[in-house]
Amino acid sequence: MGKYIVGITGASGCIFGFRIAVELLKADHEVYLVVTDTGRRFMERELAADFSALVEKLDRIETGMVHIEEPGNFFSVLATGSFEVDGMIIAPCAMGTLGQIASGTGGNLIVRAADICLKERRKLVLIPRETPLNAIHLENMLRLTQAGAVILPPSPSFYSHPESLGDIINEIVGKALTAVGVPNTLYKRWDNRIRK
Repeated sequence: MGKYIVGITGASGCIFGFRIAVELLKADHEVYLVVTDTGRRFMERELAADFSALVEKLDRIETGMVHIEEPGNFFSVLATGSFEVDGMIIAPCAMGTLGQIASGTGGNLIVRAADICLKERRKLVLIPRETPLNAIHLENMLRLTQAGAVILPPSPSFYSHPESLGDIINEIVGKALTAVGVPNTLYKRWDNRIRK
């Protein structure tokens, strides 16, 4: 069983972070979930449920274990490098959060935990949420990539012939899990055979 941090920030696309937490729990991992205040509002709006009901849904997954961490709690175990985790995924990652991580400022627990992952050379995956991108966004993503993070835009492939929004969500979730070393079968890998 591994330990993973899942951060959800104030941007559209909370389904990615929520589903990543679900899949990690189903695979018997320990999940430390940190959701910003704006992230909670987005979750409630986009997932059509109260935050407490969403947490209860995670708690009902019997294989893994979920810990809810407050974004302002710098006394959390996640705020120190001596607490070892196997990786961190921020999904969605608002550009403000991405910029704070790129500049090394610790505005909240998500930013601090990401900074620790970089300094300790742990896996860090960011699923950015913005389009189009400006030069500042791109420079921040370059800085983070050079520092060891994986920037994973939610860009679906269409060679797999997705049949639903669920297929597209599964692909992004699956690729994020693969990037932190968690095996999964959520999406179709490239196959050069012609589909008939």
